Amino acid sequence: MTSAGTGDARPSVLYVATVSVTIRGFLAPIARHLRAAGWRVEAAANGAVVLTGMTDAFDRVHELPLSRSVRDPAAILRGYRAIRRVVREADTDIVHVHTPIASFITRWAVRRMPAASRPAVIYTAHGFHFRAGGNPIGNALFRTIERLAGRWTDRLVVINDEDDDAARRYRIVPGDRLVRMPGIGVDTTWYAPSTVSPEAVTAARANLGIPTDAPAFVVIGELSTNKRQADAIDALAAMRHQEARLILLGDGTLRGRLIRRAKDRAVAERVLFAGVVEDVRPYILGSTALVINSAREGLARSVMEALALEVPVAASRARGNAELVGDDGFNLPIGDVASLAGALDWFIEHPTERRLMGQRGRIRMAERYDVGIVIGLHDALYAEVLGERVARRSSGS
Repeated sequence: MTSAGTGDARPSVLYVATVSVTIRGFLAPIARHLRAAGWRVEAAANGAVVLTGMTDAFDRVHELPLSRSVRDPAAILRGYRAIRRVVREADTDIVHVHTPIASFITRWAVRRMPAASRPAVIYTAHGFHFRAGGNPIGNALFRTIERLAGRWTDRLVVINDEDDDAARRYRIVPGDRLVRMPGIGVDTTWYAPSTVSPEAVTAARANLGIPTDAPAFVVIGELSTNKRQADAIDALAAMRHQEARLILLGDGTLRGRLIRRAKDRAVAERVLFAGVVEDVRPYILGSTALVINSAREGLARSVMEALALEVPVAASRARGNAELVGDDGFNLPIGDVASLAGALDWFIEHPTERRLMGQRGRIRMAERYDVGIVIGLHDALYAEVLGERVARRSSGS
């Protein structure tokens, strides 16, 4: 299919996300596959132009002045104008958007384009902003937004049971436009215990000052209220095993508050702020288990990574966590610090069972969640959507 503005006969897709970490961390493997298959692939996000090592994944990247806050109408308007310009300039067959704010603005911008030049739009929901136990007013608002934008969506991709059920219950899109995928996948070849040397694991722990015989638990993610790292700090303080350490990988606006929390709980020397690291594998492999306390999730990549590395997980019951963790760890009520502390003590006291959990977890990740499976599902989805777009153009509708 030739894109009218480019004269390029290749099929084409533009990925849009609020921030560039989504592009680099989640979408680059799919983009590389598509380019190798002859597609033109572009990406747009806040911070996209400074992405490094992406020339093999994307033909072009575009900068977007997007904000992650829904409380900044000026930023939303700037984002809308920028996305409208980028979509027209890219002139692609498909726009595939991720993350909530970018998804609404992008679908709005595409909807206002002339029908003859309008690309197909796919939205992957990484966890709807309305959820069980959420604020009723906020839930109603976000459900209304999703139902409105659903009218402008050729395919809605959901990645967990709760969102699948919600999309059907609230009729966000017709059933024939709803697609289920196992998240964004994990490269189980890369995330394998054999890929990391024991020396690298030892060095990661030593750099943080963790004694050789001390158990350690790792939390991965932005330091934010949603990720609830404070629960992990409180659980560390409540554990029987006072020799345990907590490693926080990531950064964010709550860093100072979490440092004060650790001091208040008298565990400051055992809470280790490692910041953003290029390779999380040595830290995960050097841990007794992964902890994820989030209030809201889609299908957490960190859980996939840990289980692929044969490390079990203690997770909150945020959507997606239960189906990912299964019997290969613990699923705990959100905010239940006492249960989390008990689970971490259990991991320390049951090394054989812990190892078996991790081994079973890797098998499940390889069989159900490997990135190769997700790439194949994208191939099928894009072929279907492209076929529909050709048919619409041929019929003049």
